[in-house]
Amino acid sequence: MRDAYYSPLAVQTAVDLANTLRPVKGEDALETVEQFRVFLDEHPVAEPPSSAANQGTGPRQLTPADLAEVRALRETVREVLERADTDADATAALINAGLRRSRATPVLRHEDDRWWTEVTSDTDRCAAHLAATTLSALASVIATLGPARLGVCAGPTCRAAFVDLSRNGSKQYCTRTCAHRASVAAYRSRRSPR
Repeated sequence: MRDAYYSPLAVQTAVDLANTLRPVKGEDALETVEQFRVFLDEHPVAEPPSSAANQGTGPRQLTPADLAEVRALRETVREVLERADTDADATAALINAGLRRSRATPVLRHEDDRWWTEVTSDTDRCAAHLAATTLSALASVIATLGPARLGVCAGPTCRAAFVDLSRNGSKQYCTRTCAHRASVAAYRSRRSPR
């Protein structure tokens, strides 16, 4: 399926969701319902199309149960990003199970003379829609570019997740900052007296 379609916004939403947890630093940006609401505000593809917020009837009511469901999804998304390059079959099983749990449904779309399928959830549960959006985007990246494009930063003090959508597919670090730190550390290591 070399012509799979993935939305860069949905891919970035998956990465951002995974990176709300920084295991090395012990930081969690999804501890409260309000933090979850901010995440949704910053990621419009994460909201179900039928949500109250998208119909102008006011903000969607989020509950602690919604937060718990999204935190569980985050674990799945993070595991997909961490394992894709080393265990593609297990990653596929994780994605498929997550899509089944979210009651994911493919929908045919047409825009700007282009047809594609988009995966959405047939429920208005926010976490289910977020799961369908993020997991299907990661599945499309794997189908199009291969599982090696998903990963975690090689920086020993970082471990943030990333998806490499570059042409050459050689990304090892989440940002240029982490790549620079690694380069400086390697330089210092070579220059230090032994």
